[in-house]
Amino acid sequence: MGSGPTIFLSAGEPSGDLHGSALAEALRRRWPHARLLGLAGPRMEAAGVEAVAPFDRLALMGFVEVVRHIPFYAGLLRRTVQRIIDEQVDLVIPIDYPGYNLRLARRAAARGIPVLYYIAPQVWAWHRSRAATLAKSTDRLAVILPFEERLFRGYGASARFVGHPLLDDDGGPRQPREAFCAALGLDPGRRILALFPGSRLQEVERHLEPFVAAAKRVVEARWHVQPVIARSPDVPESAYRAASYPVAEESRTLLAHAHVALVKSGTTTLEAALAEVPMVIAYRTHPATYWLARRLVKVDHVGLANLVAGSRVAPELLQDEVTPATLAGQLLPLVDEGPTRDAALRGLRSVRDALHVDEPGTTAERVASLAGEILEGR
Repeated sequence: MGSGPTIFLSAGEPSGDLHGSALAEALRRRWPHARLLGLAGPRMEAAGVEAVAPFDRLALMGFVEVVRHIPFYAGLLRRTVQRIIDEQVDLVIPIDYPGYNLRLARRAAARGIPVLYYIAPQVWAWHRSRAATLAKSTDRLAVILPFEERLFRGYGASARFVGHPLLDDDGGPRQPREAFCAALGLDPGRRILALFPGSRLQEVERHLEPFVAAAKRVVEARWHVQPVIARSPDVPESAYRAASYPVAEESRTLLAHAHVALVKSGTTTLEAALAEVPMVIAYRTHPATYWLARRLVKVDHVGLANLVAGSRVAPELLQDEVTPATLAGQLLPLVDEGPTRDAALRGLRSVRDALHVDEPGTTAERVASLAGEILEGR
């Protein structure tokens, strides 16, 4: 490996870019002279990863959306594998992004290149037969949901629960409530309803309108509630122009001051749970994608917070259920003090307990340690 290993990191969407940047920093601390390259977004590039493909074309979602771009993905995969061979890569680290990274892992493993998969694909939800394939294609599997370690080990994978990166947030200074409210024209004495329509443009286009309409119904019933929309930095400002409520740029600060939230299903449900903000979880996708998912997905819950808790700690509304009236009807009992809100808060506290791992260091540092085990074993 010379003065340091050559490591290929593969992320294909904003969340992977975020977690990949923390991992890149941890790898660099362990091997200061390592060469890091891969499918990298702006955060990973800032952390010293050499990008080998345009990141903005990668963050697609849903079966229908991806099918239209199969030729692009097939060509990218061929070029990526060739680059890994040409660069004599010592270790491949796919990060989530299963449609592409599962194939990359198989091809790397077939060429004798070690694979450490970070943030395991949720094949337990929709295609458990792939869990065995994943086990054969990886030297280590770093999982961030506690129930995944035993599940993947059951298929023969060398899986380890490394904790969840959301717990690595140091809880550092957030903007004080008075300053936060002043910047958005809010009354600091009134309750905030946080709206999280998604982190991708496609999600915002599908969720923003019903979320805003639901918020209007809540305000009509509870005058003291102030809706605020969370803007993803990966979505253009123009996508929020039609919204009639203030838009906040920093989601963690918004959650720190929120009383209740309406959240698109995804990682934000865990963020809301860790902030102990009672929420309603909603999700809409292309009708054909939803039709297919209903036949493939085999889980009791869709929201990650509910999956980690092992129970319905937040209501879930999917597809045709995502209407202003239904969303508002689920939100109102969480706005009011009482048994429904109290039960939700107890459930959310169980999420933090389940995600905790009793080991030193950050999640990224634990993954870097696994990378060290693999490379030293070679």
